[in-house]
Amino acid sequence: MNYENRDTYGMYKSTNGSGPGPRLMGADTLVGNDVYNKQDEDIGDIKEIMLDMSTGEVCYAVLSFGSFLGMGEKLFAVPWRALTLDTENKRFVLDVDKDRLQDAPGFNKEQWPNMADQSWSNDIHTYYGVKSQTRYE
Repeated sequence: MNYENRDTYGMYKSTNGSGPGPRLMGADTLVGNDVYNKQDEDIGDIKEIMLDMSTGEVCYAVLSFGSFLGMGEKLFAVPWRALTLDTENKRFVLDVDKDRLQDAPGFNKEQWPNMADQSWSNDIHTYYGVKSQTRYE
């Protein structure tokens, strides 16, 4: 599903440049969006968006990958900066192949990591090759 289909307020309907457009987007419209890699393979969808409440910065998109009817679902916190919006195909792109994602640090929905832990954050940013901007105190 893509953000235009989830747009209950009509914020993406305007074609004259008014409205939020793809530069400012509603978080609720992004949850459920497909994520593909650069090889045009479907690698999951966005399950949640994690915000740093002290700065208002979007830190992570939590992706789901590798489940069949919800069974065996593995979740991945991907730094927001590692994702790019593909406005032509109405989806996100993550520059990682499927094998690397399968080996990525992940978690299950019953046991989330402490995403405010700086060591964990550094490891995740390093894994996806993006610089961490957030410092938790």
